[in-house]
Amino acid sequence: MSMAEAARGNDPAPVFAALGDRTRLSLLMRLSDGVTRSITMLSSDTSLTRQAVTKHLRVLEDAGLVECVRHGRERRFGCRLEPLDEARAYLDRVSRQWDDALGRLKAFVEK
Repeated sequence: MSMAEAARGNDPAPVFAALGDRTRLSLLMRLSDGVTRSITMLSSDTSLTRQAVTKHLRVLEDAGLVECVRHGRERRFGCRLEPLDEARAYLDRVSRQWDDALGRLKAFVEK
């Protein structure tokens, strides 16, 4: 990652770290349908406590993957796709770099 990317806040590491947990992936999948949900809604039908859901949502929110919106006294969480798009773009850049490096190695070996 370049210094410019880091300065703009395009560091993909927090996104990948947040996605590295099965529970957070599950929460993100539940939110990916575009419907905002409360912590109570997200903890129902699971063995997770509301405190555990809150902890995982905080990590996802810090990574920019979810956002909190107030509905009266209730806080609801929704999915944000932009950080996933940025992470995908990062992986595409890394993939192209590896393809270029392997192409140079192949050309060198075949000489």
